[in-house]
Amino acid sequence: MNQTKNSARRHGVRLAGVALAALTTLGSGVPAQAALPQLSGPPIVIGHRGAAGHLPDHTLEGYALAIELGADFVEPDLVATKDGVLIARHEPNLIATTNVSSIPKFASRKRVAVIDGAAEEGFFASDFTLAEIKELRAVQPMAQRDHGFDSQYRIPTLREVIALVKRKTLEKDRTIGIYPETKHPTYHKSLGLPLEDRLLDELTLAGWNYRNAPVFIQSFETANLRELRAKTKVHLVQLVDADGLNPDGSLSFAPPYDKPYDWVVSGRQGLFSDLVTPAGLAEVASYADGIGPWKYYLQSTACKTIVNGACQDANGDGLVNEADRTVLPATAVVANAHANGLVVHPYTFRSEDSRLPLEDIGTPTNEYQRFFTLGVDGVFSDFSESAVAGRSMFLLKNAPGYRNCLVKGDCKH
Repeated sequence: MNQTKNSARRHGVRLAGVALAALTTLGSGVPAQAALPQLSGPPIVIGHRGAAGHLPDHTLEGYALAIELGADFVEPDLVATKDGVLIARHEPNLIATTNVSSIPKFASRKRVAVIDGAAEEGFFASDFTLAEIKELRAVQPMAQRDHGFDSQYRIPTLREVIALVKRKTLEKDRTIGIYPETKHPTYHKSLGLPLEDRLLDELTLAGWNYRNAPVFIQSFETANLRELRAKTKVHLVQLVDADGLNPDGSLSFAPPYDKPYDWVVSGRQGLFSDLVTPAGLAEVASYADGIGPWKYYLQSTACKTIVNGACQDANGDGLVNEADRTVLPATAVVANAHANGLVVHPYTFRSEDSRLPLEDIGTPTNEYQRFFTLGVDGVFSDFSESAVAGRSMFLLKNAPGYRNCLVKGDCKH
């Protein structure tokens, strides 16, 4: 606890004045005491990979910081070790998120693997035992973020993440949950390391393999969610991806981000975008409880200035990025998902100006409030403090019935 707080202070976690005021007045989170998910009540804040905007991804310290900043759930992405243990890493390839390449004894482990049809070079979790994984340390994968905590924190197992979340639930006197993602399930099955039963075994051991447990299981593939639905009543979420954004705001699709990889293997035609059509949402509702779409499926952005089909620097900072784009009208995806009884948890919200559209630069809480206005049931955020502040502002403006309980800190989902 103290180590986490000291880490946050040394890191220089800074909240915008308006966000800090909201947090001070309203408290850091909205306690979740009733069954989740539901289509009404305050939206949840999911600590994306922990507190990825402040600390290296997928560490106990990062998850603890996200909870300190008000997250209702933390997200451990799951991959399997050589000896079949589930650990929290964003990808099977450890090269970008750990210090493995700097450890001489593991140099010979570097190789090329094909994951979802794409060849990549690196160090793969399935080539390491858990004991060897524990020799590694996490690093910040994004170049523009603080690397002052690189190589300090160990790689946690799912069991360790659950234990942390249970401790924090008691300490904070509010329900905190986990939102694990099964990473590349088809790939793991090809290695003889399927993720599904291993995950369910851990949930059963934790006493969390039941309908209203504080758990969502998510996947970009569909077949393993169908398999899980036959084995568990835990809430399941279908993730919906794309390759990128075109200058006009339309989504682009290129392998391996064009469709669920189990569709590639089975020969099913179509794109991820098919999952958010009315027919696609009805299909998803037959095996899942929600969707986790890339946020641009709900409200996209277009380049402010386009020349010869390419985005231009619209804000004069010499760079071309999200800050040179402007918000477009919202789609009907949220309404259509809700009509099918599905919750909607878009990803990923970040606070750097380079990742915000022109309308929100300098005030990331604006983006959250806009998406909450669309009716989303939760958000994946690298900066839980901004998401919590944005939620508080939204509720004070749009849900008067929550005003008193927010001030008292005893709101119920």
